Amino acid sequence: MAILDQIHAIPLSIQLIPRVDLGFAERLHLRPDQVSIGLITSDNDDATYVSIDHATKMADVEVVYAHSFYAGAKHSSGLLSGEILAILAGPNPDEVSSGLNAAIEYMKKDAVWYAANEDASVTFFPHVISQTGSYLSRVNNLPVGSPIAYLVAPPMEGLVALDAALKTAAVNIASLSMPPTETNFMGAVLTGDQSACKAAAAAFQNKILEVVRNPIQYE
Repeated sequence: MAILDQIHAIPLSIQLIPRVDLGFAERLHLRPDQVSIGLITSDNDDATYVSIDHATKMADVEVVYAHSFYAGAKHSSGLLSGEILAILAGPNPDEVSSGLNAAIEYMKKDAVWYAANEDASVTFFPHVISQTGSYLSRVNNLPVGSPIAYLVAPPMEGLVALDAALKTAAVNIASLSMPPTETNFMGAVLTGDQSACKAAAAAFQNKILEVVRNPIQYE
């Protein structure tokens, strides 16, 4: 593998429940019109978060559950567990199936991680979304349709790169996940106009690569 080679998430299991049990629906806090649910696991949580947000723009679905698992995909609880479980809910199986298809397509093609070194022992996620869907808007307290830079990296590299991103572009922090997170990475969502978000993501990437090249640099 080479520096900046792409790394794509792998969906591990995708399941559709056409008519969810009423007791289960109550526990998921579903509305009466949310009859069907779709469940996704994958080996990468942040790629899945942006993918399920994309699904809300492509089908009549909402994200009703999405949580990362502790220790990451390499230490998952089972073959199909991966790093995350996400659940979409909708009014019928067709809409939920469309949402699942949209999420998986985005995960495979657009939710791209990158290698920061030749053995990919450091990876990062400098992802820009031109318009948020209902999920990322809700969890980040943003209007639907907001441009964001969704930035994730290991703790040291990521925090130094976040500072560089904030100094480079006219963006603000909408959310910041300080380590330790479930997977021991850091993550931030930055807001601004689309060009500013792109500039922030580019600065984040450049600084990640610099820190990896020069891990001890303080004088």
